Amino acid sequence: MTSYERSDVLGTAYDAVVLAGGAARRLGGADKPGVHVGGRALLDRVLAACADARTTVVVADPRPTPRPVRWAREDPPGGGPLAALDAGLRHTTAEQVVVLSADLPFLGAPTVRRLLAALRAGSADGALLTDADGRDQPLVAAYRRPALHRGLSTLTEEHTGLTGLPLRRLTAGLDLTRVPDPVASFDCDTWDDIATARARIREHGHVLDEWISAAKDELGIDLDVDTGVLLDLARDAAHGVARPAAPLTTFLVGYAAGRAGGGPEAVAEAARKAAALALRWADEAADAEADAAPDATPDSRPDAG
Repeated sequence: MTSYERSDVLGTAYDAVVLAGGAARRLGGADKPGVHVGGRALLDRVLAACADARTTVVVADPRPTPRPVRWAREDPPGGGPLAALDAGLRHTTAEQVVVLSADLPFLGAPTVRRLLAALRAGSADGALLTDADGRDQPLVAAYRRPALHRGLSTLTEEHTGLTGLPLRRLTAGLDLTRVPDPVASFDCDTWDDIATARARIREHGHVLDEWISAAKDELGIDLDVDTGVLLDLARDAAHGVARPAAPLTTFLVGYAAGRAGGGPEAVAEAARKAAALALRWADEAADAEADAAPDATPDSRPDAG
């Protein structure tokens, strides 16, 4: 039984719909999903946050992405968020659907899981984030798919279509649970927002995790490892051998782990062996320095003569 099948049995499987086809007028018509923050396109960052979705539908024109997704488009293109949501929802089957915009630089998998947990904890139609000002963010939310279908069908009948209708026409008729999160709900509507996001990602405490995530995306690596172990190894190699030994040793650990089949366990084992070697090397260097004390003569050193 696959992980997705187990999720279905447990009732925890979900699909994701990402709306990425807006006009980005406040960005001068720029390709907003493709704008880079922390070295990664905004769309790629959002796709990483919902990577464990059973099916991910992106409503936009197709483009390269780090993982396979299903593409959809509202008819006509540019018909607004409700038309886009309806187009994406037609490709989903799970009872729970996460709906996301493609401009959320700080959205992560823990927030998606928190939204789903809030939805499953009660009987509400959906659970959405609220921003720093307490405003609802309906495009950072988890919904029950039947509730979305009912609401969209009603609006379609009332207005003979969904084109141009605002999202609040749908959410106003839903019973929603609210989850405050001023960081994950931050979206990029303007170039000032982009600049703010880029600056925050480079703050101390964020930059290393962001860099690792960007590098894994760029290299096509889907592997969670204990970065603390690797940093400790790099420190031991730099101090016990020589500073250039740090990057070379971590590279060798990665190569050895790959040859051993990969996975976090292989990385940890290779790192353990390399760290032990670095410590032995440092111990030998310390012994050598003690043996060659400044006041020692050739005849008084151990092993002399």
